[in-house]
Amino acid sequence: MPEPIVVAADLRKRYGDRVAVDGVSFTVAAGEAYGLLGPNGAGKTTAISMVCGLLSRDGGTVTVAGRSMDGDAVEAKSFVGYVPQDLALYPDLSARENLDFWGKLYGLGGPRLRDRATKVLDIVGLSDRAKDRVSDFSGGMKRRLNIGAALLHEPKVLVLDEPTVGVDPQTRNAIFETVETMKRSGLALLYTTHYMEEAERLCDRVGIIDEGKIIAEGSRRELVAKIGERDRVQVSATGDLQALAAALRTVGGVESATVAGDGIVLVCQGGRGILPRIVDAADRSGAALTSVEVVEPDLEAVFLHLTGKALRD
Repeated sequence: MPEPIVVAADLRKRYGDRVAVDGVSFTVAAGEAYGLLGPNGAGKTTAISMVCGLLSRDGGTVTVAGRSMDGDAVEAKSFVGYVPQDLALYPDLSARENLDFWGKLYGLGGPRLRDRATKVLDIVGLSDRAKDRVSDFSGGMKRRLNIGAALLHEPKVLVLDEPTVGVDPQTRNAIFETVETMKRSGLALLYTTHYMEEAERLCDRVGIIDEGKIIAEGSRRELVAKIGERDRVQVSATGDLQALAAALRTVGGVESATVAGDGIVLVCQGGRGILPRIVDAADRSGAALTSVEVVEPDLEAVFLHLTGKALRD
């Protein structure tokens, strides 16, 4: 593993009586995508805001490319490209005018700014819309330009805070391709999401965060190994789901049964082999099954196993 670009150690943040981040630590190396995976409210945005120097820390340390994020931290901050959840664009300006504005704030100008803006527009696939007003862009195009603005100053780490929220599948794939291109170029990537499939596709390592703490960390394979050969069974049903979950917990081989949406998610040994017992338990509870699906172990199964709740709760 190359030397880490980002080192976050024992990050802590409290808002009154609520602990938002509680001892979070991780590193991100050049050419690596590190994902913070957790439900809304888990502490992801608070943690990365401290990493970027946007939020004061109650405890812990952050270094970026060997520079401390303490004090004014101008040099450390200059190594960070931050893509927030909310769009940081001016709708009345064109795509290039937006990039010119942000580039000047980064201290760029003249030929270098023109070259960087041209390259960034190419990276995010908006070269042909450079002169168009952002107000005329689709939501996905705005998201891509938002990423481009964070790349202008050639940062050493790109921090993306749930960049695909509210976008269509085509735009999501375009964002994925941009992120993968950046990773191949050697950029360190810090990526937050509550979508398990994004973390599995994009991230070399994942920190699963819940209630302000990282409860597990590793590659997808390493994390799935924590739950052995357990399967995840998704049961859709009508009726009293709490009663159904209680009945399913009595089935041999079932380790957890969690209500999620209009169904139950089970973590169990030998999912296909116990399907008849699942059907029998549903009959006893008075619920009516509408579908049953056995899913191979994945990061959502890991989250269920570690926390006893669904990732999207």
